[in-house]
Formats: sequence, C-alpha cells, structure tokens
Amino acid sequence: MPKTPIKEQRVEERIRNFEEVILGYGKEEAEKEALRCKECGACISGCPLHVDIPSFIRNIKKGKFKEACEIILKTNPFPAITGRVCPQETQCEARCILGVNDESVAIGKLERFVAEFADSSPSPRTKTGKRVAIVGSGPSGLTCAIELTKKGHEVIVYESLHEAGGVLRYGIPSFRLPRNILERELERLKKMGVKIECNKLVGLNPTFSQLLEEFDAIYVATGAGLPNLLHIPGENLNGVYSANEFLLRINLMHANEFPHYDTPIKVGNKVAVIGGGNVAMDAARSALRLGAKEVTVVYRRSKSEMPARKEEIKHAEEEGIKFELLATPLAFHGDEKGWVKKIECVRMKLGEADTSGRRKPIPIQGSNFYIFVDSVIVAIGQSPNPLLPKNVENLKVDERGRVIVDENFKTSLKKVWAGGDITSGAATVIGAMAAGKKAAKSIHEYLNLKRL
Repeated sequence: MPKTPIKEQRVEERIRNFEEVILGYGKEEAEKEALRCKECGACISGCPLHVDIPSFIRNIKKGKFKEACEIILKTNPFPAITGRVCPQETQCEARCILGVNDESVAIGKLERFVAEFADSSPSPRTKTGKRVAIVGSGPSGLTCAIELTKKGHEVIVYESLHEAGGVLRYGIPSFRLPRNILERELERLKKMGVKIECNKLVGLNPTFSQLLEEFDAIYVATGAGLPNLLHIPGENLNGVYSANEFLLRINLMHANEFPHYDTPIKVGNKVAVIGGGNVAMDAARSALRLGAKEVTVVYRRSKSEMPARKEEIKHAEEEGIKFELLATPLAFHGDEKGWVKKIECVRMKLGEADTSGRRKPIPIQGSNFYIFVDSVIVAIGQSPNPLLPKNVENLKVDERGRVIVDENFKTSLKKVWAGGDITSGAATVIGAMAAGKKAAKSIHEYLNLKRL
C-alpha cells in the first residue's frame, strides 16, 4: 500500500504568505495511513523520547484519536510541535521496516493529526512545596517545566525576550510551525500550573545568586543564540545578516507584517543564503516570501551532504530557490555607501571524509566567481549563548562555550542542571526536549531526597 499523500498549499500561493505549507491529514487519510503500520515496534528505538508509536497508531486504526494522543503525551508533551518540526525521516521513520522496500509510515504526520485531540484540562496534583527555576522557554526548558509540574513542584520559567517559546517562536517560521499552535501549547502548559515570566534576563534581573537563594533547583536552558560567523572580508557590510537576526526580526518582531509592525527588514531583489541546514532553508524561503525575486542557497558540499531535512529541501526547490552547490564565499564586496553588492566565491571539490563523516570540501584554485546580491543571510550554525555562563561563577564550560554536564545533566554547581543547546550546541528540537525530560527526572530525584 503506497504512503497516503498529504495536502499542501499550492506553490504559487504559499510563496506569497507565511501560512502553514503542509495542511495535514484528515480523519480518513490518517486512518488509511495508520493501516500501513505493521506495529513491529522497530520505530521506537529511533525516537529520542521513546514514544510508544505502535500503540498510538493502533488507536488511530480504531478511530480512538484522543486515546492515541494520550499515549503520546505520556512521553512527549508537545506532539503538535514535534509532529511538524521533528526530523522523523532520520529517526523513527528511518527504523520503519516498510522503508526497506517501500516508503516508511508517515509517523510524524500521524502524530501531528492526533495532537489536535490533546486534552487541555489540567489534572490535580499534590504539591511538594519545592520550587524550581527554569532559565529559558525553549523546547528543553518547557519540557523540563511540564515534567516537574507533573510531579507537584512549583515551576517558574524565566524568558529574556518579550514572548515565550525560544527557538520555537523566533527560529522557526510560521509556515512550518504556526503561531496559534505554539500559543495553544503554551496555554496548556500554563493551565497545568507552570508560570512564565518574560522580559527577565537572568544574570542581571534577577541575578543568578538570587535564584540560588530563592529556589530549590535551577535548570539552565538558554539555547544556542550566538550566530557563527564566516570571518571573511566584508561581513560587516550593510545587508549582511546572520540567520539569527533575520529570523528573529520576522518570527518574533513581525518584520513580515511591516508597516503594521514597526520592524522593517530590507532584502531586495537578489538574496543569497550561506549554509545548507534547516535554518538556511527557513531563511531562504522567508526571504522569498518577503518579496525577493531570486534566492540562491550557497553550500560548500553537494546536495547529498546537506544537513537540512529532505522535506525542507524539496519545498525550497518547489518554490524556486536556486542552489549553488560545491561553492563557498571568500569575501563580500560592497558599494561606496557600504551596502553589499556581490559575493566572491570559489568552487569546491570533495575529498576524504572529515570528523563529521562527510567528505571534506577542498577549494579549487583559480575557480573564483561572483554572485550579485542585494542582501546576504549567513546560516552556518549557532553556538551556545555565552551571556549566562559568563556571569555565573564556577559554572564550568568547555572550549566551545558549552556548559559541562554529567549523564543526568547536572552541572558543576550545587542544585544546578543544564540541557538542550547550551550543553550540546545547536541540535534538534526533540533532542532538546529529551534533555529537558531527563534533567527533570534527575531534579525530581534530588528534590525527593531533600524532603526525606
């Protein structure tokens, strides 16, 4: 039985709006796709949260959608989010036995479907009297908050920006994760008893010392908000953005709705995006929706080495994004007013595999060429946010600025844990969620010992 097709916005329409591209399964489509599942359980090993996938799909087959969602929620607090942004094709779906000779079951699309049946009503809990501060409201912090709240602990989440969600809000465009979905998940969190305080930059207001005095435990989940740079001439020209800044202006500050929101952003007619990951695809597709006539992704390896999800690359190609592969920038050149006008690039060839397991790109001498642009977006990864670690005495970090933790995400400081991108570097949403969940278990065990 072939995989059940999923409805999407038509290309000619979606490139002019920021509405969700994938429209999702309906009841009949979900039940039809669920029937493809053999319920062997091989998929579970590929899920960082160890969701009981066969059981929730079995309930879809029976038309028991609420029960299917309840099974997911036992281990995954945000199925409406992971069903949209999780790289299922390299995780659970990669383990599906149907994938040997056919297409894998669309596990992520089924998860997204049943997430619509999540019960938002909180269940009563016995309060423990213990208080936990969570620094950062991204996927790792929010997951830790839910898990600890389930155990009866009082949880307060501190967010430095004016709206909660972390990378879910400022990093992922609404055409992949609609804002009403994020708001619904945050509202469910609050109904459970989690408190979220925005515009609170921990380290300054409040200080970390204040948190140590006021709370029984702290979980640091401030993410990877420091953009990596190319360190080439011309990187400071006007019109050269980091992907962090570019997507933050759109996703959190509504630059795509200017002048109704007071956040202008200039892209011009020709845009180049440097990088080959999901963030690069998000930036390229966002630039197109902001009015760019031509968007080119410049990536130093071949298409098969691109770290972006296949689905995102496919959507970018459908939308007319161009790909300049096996090329890397050497310098940005600008005009007399300081605006970027062209990129000097060099062609690359692939050599032996490097530490990432991918073949190392090597410059081809004498192959320099130019790409003419009005703006450039640099999307070559992010590093852990350094603000908090620099202001916390005796918090150990490694040479790359990542907070050092043990197998339970405990840091070098008493009653302080850390997880997500602040410890791993930029990774996946579900990986950050898994860290938050494991840290919550360790924090709960610690708080229980304190109560004895």
